Amino acid sequence: MRTRTRRLAAVGVTLLTSVALLPAGAAARDDDRPSGGGLHATIRYTQYGIPHILADDYADLGFGTGWAQAADQVCTLADGYLTVRGERSRYFGPDAAPGSALSSASTNLNSDLYFGGVREARTVEKLLAEPAPAGPSRDAKELMRGFAAGYNAWLKQNRVTDPACAKAAWVRPISALDVARQGYAVQVLGGQGRGIDGITAAAPPAAGAKERTADPRRSAAAARDMFATKDADMGSNAVAFSGKATANGKGLLLGNPHYPWHGGRRFWQSQQTIPGELNVSGASLLGTGVVNIGFNGDVAWSHTVATGVPLNLHQLTLDPADPTTYLVDGKPHKMTRRAVTVPVKDGTPVTRTQWWTRYGPVVANLGPQLPLPWSATTAYALNDPNSANLRGSDTDLGFGKARSTDGILKSLSDTQGLPWVNTVAADRHGHSLFTQSQVLPRITDDLAARCSTALGKVTYPASGVAVLDGSREDCALGSDEDAVQPGIFGPSRMPGLEDARYVENSNDSAWLANADRPITGYERIFGTVGTQRSLRTRGAVENVSAMARKGRLTVDDLRRQQFANRVPVADLAADDAARACAALPGGTAAGTDGRTVDVRKACRVLGRWDHTMNTESRGALLFDRFWRKLTAAVPDARLWKVPFSAADPVRTPNTLDTTSPEFGKALADTVSELAAADIALDAPLGAHQYVVRGGKRIPIHGGTEALGVWNKIEASWDAKGGYTEVVHGSSHIQAVGWGEGRCPKARTLLSYSQSANPNSAHYSDQTKLYSKERWVTSRFCEKDVLADPHLKVVRVREHR
Repeated sequence: MRTRTRRLAAVGVTLLTSVALLPAGAAARDDDRPSGGGLHATIRYTQYGIPHILADDYADLGFGTGWAQAADQVCTLADGYLTVRGERSRYFGPDAAPGSALSSASTNLNSDLYFGGVREARTVEKLLAEPAPAGPSRDAKELMRGFAAGYNAWLKQNRVTDPACAKAAWVRPISALDVARQGYAVQVLGGQGRGIDGITAAAPPAAGAKERTADPRRSAAAARDMFATKDADMGSNAVAFSGKATANGKGLLLGNPHYPWHGGRRFWQSQQTIPGELNVSGASLLGTGVVNIGFNGDVAWSHTVATGVPLNLHQLTLDPADPTTYLVDGKPHKMTRRAVTVPVKDGTPVTRTQWWTRYGPVVANLGPQLPLPWSATTAYALNDPNSANLRGSDTDLGFGKARSTDGILKSLSDTQGLPWVNTVAADRHGHSLFTQSQVLPRITDDLAARCSTALGKVTYPASGVAVLDGSREDCALGSDEDAVQPGIFGPSRMPGLEDARYVENSNDSAWLANADRPITGYERIFGTVGTQRSLRTRGAVENVSAMARKGRLTVDDLRRQQFANRVPVADLAADDAARACAALPGGTAAGTDGRTVDVRKACRVLGRWDHTMNTESRGALLFDRFWRKLTAAVPDARLWKVPFSAADPVRTPNTLDTTSPEFGKALADTVSELAAADIALDAPLGAHQYVVRGGKRIPIHGGTEALGVWNKIEASWDAKGGYTEVVHGSSHIQAVGWGEGRCPKARTLLSYSQSANPNSAHYSDQTKLYSKERWVTSRFCEKDVLADPHLKVVRVREHR
């Protein structure tokens, strides 16, 4: 049953809002002015503050979404808009760190210089003007317009109670263009966003400056580390089972993104409904007007951060007489000079120049470990195809309207909007899908072989970062006939697998999406084939392949997998470590400071540990600290006795080498560390891995990347108390299946809860559920929404 917005008006609370103006004296172009104009929506809140937004069209849907997001996350949203306007230095000073939500910039000044440049060049405006499919559709633009109006309406009619920004001058009305700019920042996170410090630092060499060159060996190692998943602040697991493995022949999906628990890359839950047009439930990145991961009545999907490298470099040959002129087939091309001025708090404005080429901006580095010197003869330009991609919202809208995994593929093919993720999906018809459909530079292995510079010959095999000869026209990126923009791969080139009993990804390449049906034949820029997998991938494949073999799976099996908290590396190493510990002469070991430490109790605790990271697990914290110290001291090549084999990739490497001197040191240092923190060696994990919300500790289960735990949790270590706050990890979790009726059988959980406002009732309610391994029963169908005893209906409307 569908219920139109007007039918709910009688139970709604009308909030009259008006269009807010910029503060007096603030200049703005027409397209920068706050958005508004008579929009309305009905928001039905169910338990845990989950909004079900009912609207008549896309502008109204955006309005309701922007209003509801602002109600939960106004400070985080305002901070993001301040970033993409290039105004952080004006309010917070130039030297403070801006956070990593929208870029890797190390200072507010660098962030402002980059985003100020985007604004001055009208980059986003030009993309908005592109007709679909190259640019965003009318529906996507209407969502942006509505979102800005909804945000402004909430801001006009409500008092900000979050202490993070209450009464702050930088919390201001926004425009649809601000919403689009934030979307653009998300699109380029893996490309230009990764290189902002290098873009803003690039400057021509001074006359007579010493010639510098990039070191190929060090650059290759730095590039490999930059794109490695083990230290990334975003990751994910996702698995889809086809009907061949389920109890009723319908598909199942478990999605488990690992995203930051704080800041602008948090997820936010909602259901969005335009009767007869769209009905989708799931999670959105803050500031996004669409559902990014979720489900509808027929299909469910999740994303995992992919191994494809969404950028490449072009090595420029410069005119000997002018380092701001580069040569292509001997013909000179003048760089474009972009001067950007940034207002600075309590200081004079700062003006810096950026240099742009046909390939993209000149960069001085890709992080401190990968310098790219601009000399009298050579410079490097960064190509990011996602800087021409504002199509992500249309991809997500297509997902929301899909009726099968084929519909997911069609949306990906039609819009080609995902910049840095894989897609895993299942549907009620029993299909499963894995696809690495992402926007990447069209660099084939053949092109890399023909056109790599000396630097590129080492970086491309090591990391997938291509460095091409920018002085040759025949080294330009080609185009695929089925690609919607030049210089990228078309849909037919994407690695994928359909209708396997299971497909799974844990941030390794596509190769082992199903260990029985390896995916091969893709270009290096997508990822590797036949290389060692992470412990999380290995543990995941062991678990889900066993589930698929068992068969007759249900949503309850997905829930058990999510919170099994098994530690794969413990199954490989913990028993050996306990035995080697017990065999140490005198039950002692010397720490790195040379002191002798009694480790006998630690040996016993390790031997009794249950190899899980549950809150009640005793020995989990001890092994976690020991393993971190050991792996920091011992390279992976020396850690195991049995090396990796591509013929047995899930079970190798294995057999811990306990003979290394670092083994005893790691044990001794761990025992000393826990003693200094007054933490018992057998303390339950939850006593010392927790978050504090409202002055109360909430125990947190799950474990770090190095342990291979599916339910990933990365927490900050306090030497006096243990892990006292989660930095990133399991976020919006969904377990979805279907029965015979039209309503999906879905269980969800938002680990950090809906609101960042400590004064909100939904600041920690789902965090407490997460701690207890409890789930939220999704209310997707209208009858279930209306039957919720906690239902609160709010009608929001602009007043002209």
